[in-house]
Amino acid sequence: MSKIIMTVDDSASVRQMVSFTLKQAGYQVVEAVDGKDALSKLHGAAVQMVLTDLNMPNMDGIELIRNVRADPTCKFIPIVMLTTESQAEMKQEGKAAGATGWIVKPFKPEQLLAVVKKVLG
Repeated sequence: MSKIIMTVDDSASVRQMVSFTLKQAGYQVVEAVDGKDALSKLHGAAVQMVLTDLNMPNMDGIELIRNVRADPTCKFIPIVMLTTESQAEMKQEGKAAGATGWIVKPFKPEQLLAVVKKVLG
């Protein structure tokens, strides 16, 4: 049974690239367009990991992480930020909210897969 990873990004091209990379490596992917969409889909799928953008409409990545961490059924799911933001303060805010890791865009597919494998074990 392949692991299910949710990718959350308001950019369709980024979602496509992340999904393609993950599917090529044998993962199943659930796509969400923003934090609100992600929260609604999280409960219907047995997601093992979340990759989320930081800057999105409706609900940003930090807010999404806080919501996931507050939910007892999802609070241990690893969440990796996938964002253009690389400032230390933003990383700190992400960590404080409960992010497991951080990948700065643009990224190489093998970099993404290395982080996914490390986080999922």
